[in-house]
Amino acid sequence: MKGNNKLKAGMAMVLVTGALLAACSNKETPAASEKPAESGKPATSQPSPSAAKRGEITASIYDRGNIPAEEGTPIKNRWTDWLNKNGPTDVNFISVPRNESEKKLNVLLASGGAPDIMFEYSAPFKNQLYSQKQLMPLDDAINKYSTEYKKLLEKYPALKKLGMKDDGKLYGLGYVAPLDTNHVLYVRNDWLKKLNLSVPQTTEELYQVIKAFSAQDPDGNGKKDTYGINLSFVGGQIVSAMFGYSEFGVNGGNYVHQWDRAAANYTFKKKLYDDGLVDKDFLTDNSGEKAQQDFVNGKLGMFGANGGANALGYKVYESFKKNNPDGEIIAIPLPKSEFGQFSPAINPPIFITTVVNAVAKDPEAIIKYIDFLAKDSTGKTLKYGIEGTHYQVGANGCPAPIQPISTKEVSWTADYRMMSSPMAEGDCARYISQLDPSKPLDKEFTAIIKSSDAAYLQAERPIYYDIDQNSMPSLPQDLLLVNTNGTKAINDIWSKAIVGGASYTIEKALADAKSAWEKAGGLKVDEFYQKWYADNKANVVHTKEWYTK
Repeated sequence: MKGNNKLKAGMAMVLVTGALLAACSNKETPAASEKPAESGKPATSQPSPSAAKRGEITASIYDRGNIPAEEGTPIKNRWTDWLNKNGPTDVNFISVPRNESEKKLNVLLASGGAPDIMFEYSAPFKNQLYSQKQLMPLDDAINKYSTEYKKLLEKYPALKKLGMKDDGKLYGLGYVAPLDTNHVLYVRNDWLKKLNLSVPQTTEELYQVIKAFSAQDPDGNGKKDTYGINLSFVGGQIVSAMFGYSEFGVNGGNYVHQWDRAAANYTFKKKLYDDGLVDKDFLTDNSGEKAQQDFVNGKLGMFGANGGANALGYKVYESFKKNNPDGEIIAIPLPKSEFGQFSPAINPPIFITTVVNAVAKDPEAIIKYIDFLAKDSTGKTLKYGIEGTHYQVGANGCPAPIQPISTKEVSWTADYRMMSSPMAEGDCARYISQLDPSKPLDKEFTAIIKSSDAAYLQAERPIYYDIDQNSMPSLPQDLLLVNTNGTKAINDIWSKAIVGGASYTIEKALADAKSAWEKAGGLKVDEFYQKWYADNKANVVHTKEWYTK
């Protein structure tokens, strides 16, 4: 990884060698999967006097439907057993559907059955819980009971700043990681070569390449059946990123609505649609699944890949090469627009994942469990499993999964380590360390990862939004409703503008969007954000800090 990122320079310093050695030398295999218990409570035997002193807490866990049936359920499997056997407290897990986590947690909170610890990625939802006074401030409990997490806060002050709210207290807990690529713009380099085209440097050049990919029969089948780029899901987000477009941004020292960037973004998308260079049905492809199939089937010249430089991207690339053995994919920097040159979404180096229920009864047990999760040895075990059973140390010094047992028993554990800091692993934390360069497919994908890092992890091409989303404030309840309704109205108008043809211009759509926002009461949201930023800019974590921390 390039750049002057001090987070990377500190990787080795975070590594707790003794803890990792202890994890590597632990030959004890977690208890085999048992029949899932309805309550999710850990299996217990007659407690000893010391065991009786252990606390008992509850914790949410995402249900993604990705655990093999023979391995159990999210609340009862070999790793929940391992956590209860090796951790400092008994944990009863509460399953939360990943795609409906906010809805489920709201129901549990309303009924009084919410977990003590809530693991949740959504920053707006956690803000909502804070504004509703449903979260516990954790400063006193951490000072009194923590050792591991306290050390992490001292080493990375930005982690503490990111977890604080406007009352000056700490509510959010999380992890520290190296900067890592997330969204990637894949481009058919073999098509560029066949059509004698260069990698586009500007959005104007990008349009010409997209047009050629759509009109000049790059697959050579004599049919007009190819498209230049996808506007659905990540593809559309990447195009927005080229214009530095997020709904609000820092301009002239103020945090304002970015109407000018919105207009430029949708002007470009509308031109692509009007000229027949994108799938006409992109608005219904919410997950990007159709676009992905078009790409792997050789019908799409550029594809916005979610997790394009990690395991998700590898699966897409593997499928692509099966169908297009002579196809060549490269990752390119986003072309420059009139607003500058930006990068798409990357994985933040600091992320808040965890909050505590305000009515939790045992803060000591909670913090001790948090400390256990934050230990390097715990994170390593939950990520790789048991040495000799699930992984072995490779030639590069990093854990190498033993297949197929590792995939079956460990590949689904990410949600149990949402308090684990990958920074401690150094370069081993990155997906590239798991690839075998002696295998042609791995070697090719390694090149994609390296070019993605060079393209997107650079301070001179910063991420397209200005403020770390975990630093954003919670809107008051009335403004939250205004923002939700107003944003939906605006998005509907922009979608209508893209597909509306000559009868609905971007100028008309911009006027309608501003009007809809004002009618919804959106100017009050604008005023709230402007005042908040003016009062708190010194305490906000800006994304430009990601490259210097």
